[in-house]
Amino acid sequence: MPPVRPYWKGYLKLALVSCPIALYTAASSSERVAFRQINKKTGNRLRQQLVDEVTREPVESVDKGRGYEYSKGAYIPVEDEELDAIAVESNHTIEIDKFVPREQIDERYFDNPYYLLPNDQVGQEAFAVIREAMRGKGMVALGRVVLSKRERIIMLQPWGKGVMGATLRYGYEVRDQKDFFDDLPDVKIAPDMLKLAEHILTSKEADFDPSEFVDHYEEAMVEMLKKKQAGISVPKGEAVVPARNVVNLMDALKRSIAGEKMSAPKSRKRIQGQGEMLLPISGKKAKEATKSIARPAARQMKAG
Repeated sequence: MPPVRPYWKGYLKLALVSCPIALYTAASSSERVAFRQINKKTGNRLRQQLVDEVTREPVESVDKGRGYEYSKGAYIPVEDEELDAIAVESNHTIEIDKFVPREQIDERYFDNPYYLLPNDQVGQEAFAVIREAMRGKGMVALGRVVLSKRERIIMLQPWGKGVMGATLRYGYEVRDQKDFFDDLPDVKIAPDMLKLAEHILTSKEADFDPSEFVDHYEEAMVEMLKKKQAGISVPKGEAVVPARNVVNLMDALKRSIAGEKMSAPKSRKRIQGQGEMLLPISGKKAKEATKSIARPAARQMKAG
């Protein structure tokens, strides 16, 4: 079974065929370095407290509720039980409504990815039938599911032995591109300039490999934390703003090509699990201290 708890449990249904499933989040940001809010004077962690907006009195967690603001400062109280009682089938079932070509779904509509798998041995055969029916059709399925008290459209497609789901945004959630792009002027590009730009693009063509992407800011932050824990002072100052030299665009393209030719042969392999040392650490004491600090230790500093 997966090493994490399911985000949602229910049924996957195609016409009269259904099976119990579990839905798991396919992405996580919990591995990133995060920070807690602290009191600068004492170094103690800060805790947020709910305060009544009118009386300014603290509110206990048992008295916290939710309400819909129908006019300024006026709310309709809503209980969790009332929301749970709303009779929507997608509360507990993902029913496949239709199959559509994958290329018809605009990238702007994609929200969060999920993994779907059968929740018990009894439903494995039905799950496999639905999965392979989708695979044979060469299309993706669209259904509905209630997550975090909101009904979402979910796109389903075979993914190895399981099914990958992705929640989709509604039409009203996606802004119209015309509001942003219509005022851009029509620029006539010189053919020679376009050829140079296309040459640069061709020289940088590659296959997508997510393992090649390195979060340099994250690694630099980990090294900074190691240095501080080792008692080494770290520089403070304003962020460096890169110079914006106004150059001839054609010259810039030509220089880019020349630079690519000079640096093309130079490449090095990253060793599995080895991070880049973006900030040099000097001194025997610092080296010994940083060896004992594992990356996950820095990540335990969660945001408050």
